[in-house]
Amino acid sequence: SELSARHRRMLLHGSGDQWFKVAGRFSFQFKGLYPALEEAAKLSPTLRTRLEHLVDEVECSACGGSRLRDDAAAVRLVGRTIDQYCSLPLGKLLAEVEGWKLSAREQKIAGELAREIIDRVRFLCDVGLEYLTLGRGAATLSNGEAQRIRLASQLGSALCGVLYVLDEPTIGLHPRDNGRLLAALHKLRDLGNTLLIVEHDREVIAGADYLCDFGPGAGRLGGQIVAEGKPAGVGRKRDSLTGAYLSGRRAIAVPSNRRMAPLGPPAEPKAKPKRKKKAAPKKKASAPPAKRETPPGGGWLEVIGARQNNLKGIDIRLPLGTLTAVTGVSGGGKSSLIDDVLYRTLARRLHRASLVPGGHDEIRGIEHINKVIRVDQQPLGNSPTSNPATYTGAFDLIRTLFSQLPEARVRGYTARRFSFNVPGGRCETCEGNGQLRIEMHFLPDVWVTCDTCRGRRYNPETLAVQFHGRSISDVLDMTCGEARELFGNIPNIRRILQTLCDVGLDYLTLGQPAPTLSGGEAQRVKLAGELARPDTGRTLYLLDEPTTGLHFEDLAKLLEVLQRLVDLGNTVVLIEHNLDIIKCADWVIDMGPEAGEGGGRMVACGTPEDIAAHAAAFTSSNGSLRSHTGEALAPVLAAGPHADREPYDPAALHEQQEGDLALKEVGRDAKMPWEVDGRQWHCVDRVGRRGEPCRWEGKALAEVVDRIHQLGTFSETNWNNRSVV
Repeated sequence: SELSARHRRMLLHGSGDQWFKVAGRFSFQFKGLYPALEEAAKLSPTLRTRLEHLVDEVECSACGGSRLRDDAAAVRLVGRTIDQYCSLPLGKLLAEVEGWKLSAREQKIAGELAREIIDRVRFLCDVGLEYLTLGRGAATLSNGEAQRIRLASQLGSALCGVLYVLDEPTIGLHPRDNGRLLAALHKLRDLGNTLLIVEHDREVIAGADYLCDFGPGAGRLGGQIVAEGKPAGVGRKRDSLTGAYLSGRRAIAVPSNRRMAPLGPPAEPKAKPKRKKKAAPKKKASAPPAKRETPPGGGWLEVIGARQNNLKGIDIRLPLGTLTAVTGVSGGGKSSLIDDVLYRTLARRLHRASLVPGGHDEIRGIEHINKVIRVDQQPLGNSPTSNPATYTGAFDLIRTLFSQLPEARVRGYTARRFSFNVPGGRCETCEGNGQLRIEMHFLPDVWVTCDTCRGRRYNPETLAVQFHGRSISDVLDMTCGEARELFGNIPNIRRILQTLCDVGLDYLTLGQPAPTLSGGEAQRVKLAGELARPDTGRTLYLLDEPTTGLHFEDLAKLLEVLQRLVDLGNTVVLIEHNLDIIKCADWVIDMGPEAGEGGGRMVACGTPEDIAAHAAAFTSSNGSLRSHTGEALAPVLAAGPHADREPYDPAALHEQQEGDLALKEVGRDAKMPWEVDGRQWHCVDRVGRRGEPCRWEGKALAEVVDRIHQLGTFSETNWNNRSVV
C-alpha cells in the first residue's frame, strides 16, 4: 500500500524494455510477477497446481469486462452502452426497454427489434430468470437455469406441432416461481405443441393434463406403468406410490420434537418512532439469534459481514448439531453465502484447500468443528472402473473376503488378484472394464462388451473362486439389496451395504460405472460413504439441492439419512427449495427477499413455524422483509401430519446378529479341497501354489495307486495332503 500506482504496476507487470544496471557490473530486465507466474505455470503440471491459489480471473483492465474496443463500447442507445444493458438484471432490463420512447425515425429503424427484445426478455422472466444478466457466463449457470433458458428460447420461437421433452424443469426453482413456469409450459402447449415432462414436483404433476406413473419399484423392480390418467384419477389408484402422496394417503410427517425450540410469536408491527431514539435498543433486543439457548452442538457458527456477489454485508448464525435449511428465491444469495463464503473459508482453514473465499469479515465458532464436507451432485469419477462398491470401500472388504476362501488360498491369491484395476486377475483385453472403447473419430466414442470376458472383467482362473456360488464378477452385478443378503453374516460388509440401502439405492448394482449414475444417485452414494466412515461427531456437511431428481418416497429416505448424520453429533446445512425437506428442518435461514440486487439479505431465521409466522405478520409498513418461503410453507405445516421423530441409535447398526462372522474368520474352518476329496484334488483339480496348472498327468497317479492296491493288501491311501500321496 506504500507503493505508488506506477511502482505497483511495474512490480506486477514488469518494466518492459527498461534495463537496470547494478553497480556497473551487469544489467537486467524485470519481467514482473504476473509474467513470471505465467511462465512458471507452463513448465510443469505440478508447479501449475502449486501456483493455482495465486491466480484468479479478473476483469480486463483495457475494456472493463465489456469485451469491446473503445469505439464500439462508446456507442449509446437511450443513454446506455451495450455493456450497461448486458449488466442489468433481466427484470430491470425489461422495464428499461419497455420504457423507451423512440422518435419516429428511431421507431422506423429499431421498432421491430425493440418488440423482439421485449418478447425474448419477457419469456426469460416468465420462467423465473429475472435475476440473471445477459452478460452472465454460460459456465456459471446451473442445470436448471440452462434448461429454462432453452425453454424460453422455444417460447420465443412460437413453433407449433413440436414435441418437447423436459427433464426436471423445476430444478433450482423456488415454489413462488412454480406458477410462472407452469404458465409458460401451458402457453407452449396452447400453441399446439406436446410437452413430455419428467418431474417430481407436486405442483407440476398436479398441473399436468395426463400422468404416467412408472414403478412399482426402482431398477429391476420398475419399468412398468402402474397408473395413468388425470392426476386426480392417479391419486385414487392403490397401486400408485405417486398417487398415494398426491391424494394425501401418504405424507412426510412434520416432526414435533425439533432440536431447536421456536422463537415464539413475532412482535406486533409498530411504526418506527421518529422522536424517540431510545426505541432503537428495544428493536435490537428482539433479534432472535442473540438470545437463543445453546444449540445441541454446543455453540453457533457465525458468518460476519458476508458481502460476496449480491450479499449486503449480512451476519448469519448457524446452530451446530442441527439440520439447517437455507432457503429463498433463486438468485437470493444462498449459494454465495454457503458455497463461496462459508465452504471456501472453512476448507481453506481446516484442510488447507487452495480456494479463494468470498468477501466477508470473519467466521466465528470454527473451533467447534474439525471437518467440512461438501456433498454435491458431481460424478463420483469419470472412469468406468469407479463404482458405488469402490467409492464406499465395500469392494476392498469383499476382495479381502474372496482372498480368504479355500479356493483362493489353494491358488495363493491375495486381495490384489480380485481387483480389476491391476494386472493379475483381470481380463487384460479390456483391462478390467468389461467393455472396449471404439473411437469413432468425428463421432462420440462407442463402448461394446468385451468379447474375451463377455463383460465379466476377470479371467477364468479368478472367476473359479466363488462365495456361496457367486464369483467376484457376480457380486459386482448384484444390486445393493441382493448383496446385503449375500453378506448378511459379515458385519463389516453388511454395514456399508445397509447404508446404501438406507439412502434408497437398494436397486443400484455394486459395479455400475460412475459416469452412468445420475446426479441424485451420485450424491446419495457420497452420503452413504460418509455414513460408513468412522465419525468424529464434529463434521459440517454442506449440500446444495440434494432433493434434485428424487421421488416423494426417496425424500423420506434422504431425510432419515440426514437426520442420522445430525444424531451422530454433526451439523448438516442444505440449500433447498423442497417444502417437504424445509418443514422437517430444525432451523431455517430465509434469504432474499427477491433475486439479484433485490436479494442478499436475511429475511428471517428460526424454526419452520417461525418462518411461517414471520410471513403471516408481514406488512409493507412494519419495515420487515417479505418471506416468500414462509408464505409457501404455512399451508404445508398446517396440513401436517405431525409426529415425533424417532432419534437414531448408532448402536443398532453395530449390533451383533446371530451367525455373524468376523471378516478374518471367513474360510478359517473350511476344509481344503484335498481334505474334502483328496483323490479328486490330486488327479483332477490339482493346481500349483500360484494357481498355474501342474505339469504332470493326474490320470497316471490314479493308475499307479490302483495298480499298487491290485498287487497286494495295503492300507488305505492317504490323499489328505496338498502335494504328497
